[in-house]
This record gives sequence, structure tokens and C-alpha cells, in this order.
Amino acid sequence: MSDNLKGQKFTREAEAIILERLGDEQFGVAELADAMYMSRSNLLRKCKKYTQLSASQFIRKIRLEQAMELLKESELTVSEVSYRVGFGSTSYFIKCFREQYGHPPGEVGEEGFKEITETDKLPFFRRYQWPLMAVAGFLLAGLVYVLMPSSPNTDTSDVPKIEKSIAVLPFKNESSDSTNLYFVNGLMEASLGNLQKIKDLRVISRTSVEKYRNSDKNIQEIASDLGVNYIVEGSGQKVGDQVLLNIQLIDAVTDSRIWGQQYTHEVVDIFALQNEVAKKIASAVEANVTPSELEQIDKKPTDNLVAYDYYLKAQEPFLQRTEEGLLKAIPLFEKALEEDPEFALVYADLAIAYYYLDLYKKEKRYTEKINNYADNALLYDSKLTESLIAKSLYYQHTGDYRLALPHLLKALEYNPNSSAVVQMLALLYSNFVPNTGKYLEYALKGVQLDIAANDSVGKSYIYLNLGNALIQSGFTDEALNYIDRSLDFNPQNYYAPYVKAYILYAKNKDLQQTLTLIKKELRKDTTRLDILQETAKLHYFKKEYDSAYHYYKQFNDIRKSKGLEIYPQEDIKIGFVFEKMGFDEEASRLFTSYADYCEKDQSIYKPASMAVMYTHQGQYDLAIDQLKEFSAKNHFQYWILLFMELDPAIAPLKKHPEFEQVMKKIEDRFWENHDILKETLEEKALL
Repeated sequence: MSDNLKGQKFTREAEAIILERLGDEQFGVAELADAMYMSRSNLLRKCKKYTQLSASQFIRKIRLEQAMELLKESELTVSEVSYRVGFGSTSYFIKCFREQYGHPPGEVGEEGFKEITETDKLPFFRRYQWPLMAVAGFLLAGLVYVLMPSSPNTDTSDVPKIEKSIAVLPFKNESSDSTNLYFVNGLMEASLGNLQKIKDLRVISRTSVEKYRNSDKNIQEIASDLGVNYIVEGSGQKVGDQVLLNIQLIDAVTDSRIWGQQYTHEVVDIFALQNEVAKKIASAVEANVTPSELEQIDKKPTDNLVAYDYYLKAQEPFLQRTEEGLLKAIPLFEKALEEDPEFALVYADLAIAYYYLDLYKKEKRYTEKINNYADNALLYDSKLTESLIAKSLYYQHTGDYRLALPHLLKALEYNPNSSAVVQMLALLYSNFVPNTGKYLEYALKGVQLDIAANDSVGKSYIYLNLGNALIQSGFTDEALNYIDRSLDFNPQNYYAPYVKAYILYAKNKDLQQTLTLIKKELRKDTTRLDILQETAKLHYFKKEYDSAYHYYKQFNDIRKSKGLEIYPQEDIKIGFVFEKMGFDEEASRLFTSYADYCEKDQSIYKPASMAVMYTHQGQYDLAIDQLKEFSAKNHFQYWILLFMELDPAIAPLKKHPEFEQVMKKIEDRFWENHDILKETLEEKALL
């Protein structure tokens, strides 16, 4: 067989296998080699010979070709197509698609779209060499200005920018003494932490890179997994008072080193070494580093190396977030403070440690310690991310969630790549200071920074959070896509089926289907109070009050017997059902409880809750006034539109002459917010 025919046969077989596993984002070079019954090195050699591409580039090319066909021939969104062709990150898919075709995938379905030809893909000068030469004399006078660093008057809005995304892999310990691992890990953490302070970079979180500590995957495969353009690799050792560090920055697209250096430093110069590495990497990828960011990078955590050594030794048990680990870390932190009583980072980590020791405990033991340590952290470094996180956690500990927010937002200014801050903001905006737009924005940012979490369970819960955030803002199809991905990664996910049942209601408006799916979850675990009250509520919406009472009574009895203050916003529904079934005394208690809840409520939903209360009391004009007030609120949950008019407690208000008008205003407000949010998120390349 001729070499040409061999090449065609190889390409056809490889392409068929890739297409068969197209939607599997874990399918890479190693899996293709196994499927073709050849060694990895043999696959790489043949791929380069017959396609002039590396194996990972060939796989990506097939994925992108299928993506183009789907975008042209289907109504799928960009994120849906990204998932179907095996890209775990939509932003990385968009980047690769643009590189392959010269335009973003979102333009494929637009009117007037013209596919880029091979001539269009030629370098700029080769495509336009004759027109450029004709006007060269005219342009020469302005060339110096064009090549200068960009100024406020330079319009670069039409120039596609290459995303500066970086993953810092766990450094290898080359010391003969394995106990030095904590020190090498500290070097990696410091390098990662300094890079995260640069807004012009997207830096993947520590938890996402940890699984590659002993991985056999090559650089291009890891970069593809993480959705980044650059990889930082390092190895180090501590020999006496000497630190030996070997570090390199790799362009993942070309698999080539673009910067690297070997350092030999005295331990006393450790902070200068860490700071220099961050600056060299930022310079190599041409990141814009502001003076304030440079100031943060140059800041030394302490002048006391003994204190710093205790701090580093505490990190491994501290980061476990278990009670055993935290109790092991705290004495090491305390020894660090004995050496340096002004060590802000240690004060912050102590506050965080005590917060987690108290988490989920009914009796809070460490409130004052958390506050004192957080205040000391801010006293000695008010711009330190960990100091601001610590104070925010104190306010979360005391339930003052609105006071927690400013500290997290300030932390994100100083550290725009902090996965921990982004996750906390998503949680606060989801549950405690409700704002569906902010919740979705931070859930999407969290995926960018942390989707390559340690295992499939971690990914499943990240996608669950994103699916929940999407449906709350009315992105039904996108929410269904991500909730399915959540279940694909972990079919045993505790909450995903519950959320999916309601997403399907948003899509199909089939209340019986939703009830069937929720009851299926209840059968798996009849002790789940969340599912118990949801089952009751769905019967309530269907006006099946006897069935609603059956489940509400179980829920209410357990809640009372255990002294749980959960779901107070549901008390008026439960009271309504008890009243229908003739249990007036308990119904009256529940109505009083609901009125107390309304009085204390500080969220955007208070007017909507008050409207239901006034309707039940027969004060219809006051109820309408509350709905009018609510119609001016922004970023409320989609469930308001889907279920408010189904609520039997609100039914008497439908006879009011202004009811339909005010409900239409609420609906219009929601979709206006939805459209603005969609545009904003697309501009930020988050959606």
C-alpha cells in the first residue's frame, strides 16, 4: 500500500473513532491510542506524518469541524454545541473555534455570515500586501504611534485578543528529604497567589490543578482539560539554606517553552524569588500589570523566616478543612505568631480555621476569636485577600450577610482570580442576599476558574450550581444542559434530580410531571425535609389539599419536634392547607409565624411575601400596592413568574381590576433584566 493510501486509511480510522466519542471531553490522546491498538508514541508519530498536526490538535480539529456543522444546521446554542463536541469549557471552545475559523462561533448563525476561506486565513500582510504597499508611505508617518503601548485614544475593540489563561501545576519536590515537600508546595502556592492578583490573567484554582500532581498526561492534554493557553511547571528543592528552583512557562498551543529559568537563592531571598517569578511570567505572556497589582506582588508576608516556615507547615492540614486538620494547623499558626506578632496572613488563616470549626454547630463557640483574628489580619494588611475573606466569614458566622459582601467584593478587586471569593459571592447572592443576576455571573466565573476540580463529584456539584443559577434567571435550555452534565458526572448527585424536575417544569409547564419526579426522589430518602415540603407544595399548587396535608403534616411535625427554623416562607401555604382541612388552631399559629417572617425579611422578596399575607387577610388594595412595589425590583427568581399565579392563596386577588396589569409589569421586568443580563454576560465572555 502506498504511503498516501496508508495516510488516508489512518486518518479515516482515527476520525471515525473520534466521532464515536465526540461528546466525551475526557477522550484524548491516550484514549485514541488505545482505541487504535497502538502505542502513544506510534500514534503521535503517525499523526504528525499524515496530518501535520499533533494528536491533540488533530482531535481538536475534528471536534471543531463537527461544531461548525452543528452551528450551521441546528438551533443549538454555542454552549450546547461546545458540550456536544467534547469541550468542557465554553470559553476555551470559543477561543479554539476563533483560531480555527477566524471568527467566534456565535457569528455562524447570523444573517450575512460568510465562512472564512483558506485565503482569509492567511497572515494579514500576505492577504493585503498590494493594498498595504500602495499606502505604505502614508502609514509610515503614524507607525511609531501605532507601535507604542496602547493609550486611551487607541481603539482596539475590533482586534481579537488572545486570552491570557494560566495553570500553575504542582511543583515537584526534588529534595532527597521528603519532609521538604511542604516548602516546595509553598513555592507553588506563592507563585499561584501572585499571578492571581493580576486582573489581565485568568488563573486556574489550586484545587483544579492538584489532580495533575502525578499525572501521566502531557502539557497539551492538561491545558485542554483546564481550558488554558499557558502552563507553568516547576521543581524545587531545599538544601540547607539554599533554595534551588527550576521553572518554565509553556505555550500549550504549540507545546513550546516561551520562558524558563533556574534559580539558586539563599532562603532569606525566598520572597524576592517568588515575586520575580510572577513578574517574569506576566511579562512573558504580555500581561498588563497595574502599579497597584505590582505593589501587592512585591509585598512580603513577613520578615521572619521561622514564622514563615511554621506557616508553610500548617498549610497542608489547614487546607484539608477537616476538624482534625484544623486542630493540627492551629498550634503551628500560633507558633508563627510567637515569632512574628504582625503576620497578617496567619491571623487571617486562624480566623478562617475557627470559622470552619464552628460551621454547622448549633452552639457557636468561636465567634469572638474569629472576629479578633480577622480584625488583626485587617490591621496588619487591609488589602490581603485572606484578611478580607476572614472578616467576611465573621459576618457570615453572625448572619450579617449584607456586611459580608463588601469585604468579598474588595477582596476580588485585589485578587480577581480568587476561586474561594467567587464561590462565596455566588453562595451569598443565591441564598442570603438574593440577586439572580449576580448569582449567575459568579457561578459562571466559578466554572472558568474551578471546573477542573479534583474529581467527577466536584464537577457535578459545580455544574449543579451553574444549572440552578441559570434557571433562576430564565435560561431554561442552558440550565437543562448543565444539570444533565451534572448528572453525567455523578448520577448520585443528591440535589441535581430535584433541580432538574423544576427546570423541566419551566420548559414543559407540566405540574404532574414535576410532582412525579419529586416523589421519585422522596422514595429514595423519605427523611429529606426539603423534598417532603416540595411534594406537599406541588399538591397544594394542584389544589389537592388532602394530599398536601398528608405531606405538610409530616414536615411540620418533624420541624416542630426538632426545633428547626427552616422554610418559614412556606408557612402561609402550610397554614392555608391546615385551614382547609379544619385545623384552625395550628393554621392560626402558622399565619402568625408567616407574618413574623414578613416583618423580619430584608430581601427583595419582602413585597411579594407581604402581598400574599395581605391577600389572605382580605386587604386586596394593600396586596396590590405590595405587588406594585415588587414590580420595580431587579433580578428576582424565575419561579415568581412560574408559580405565583398558581398559588391558591393569591387566587382572590385575581378579581382585582389592577391584578393583570401589575403581574404583566412584573413579567416584563423579569425579561428586561434577563435580556440585559444576557448581553452583559456575553460581553464578558461568560455566557
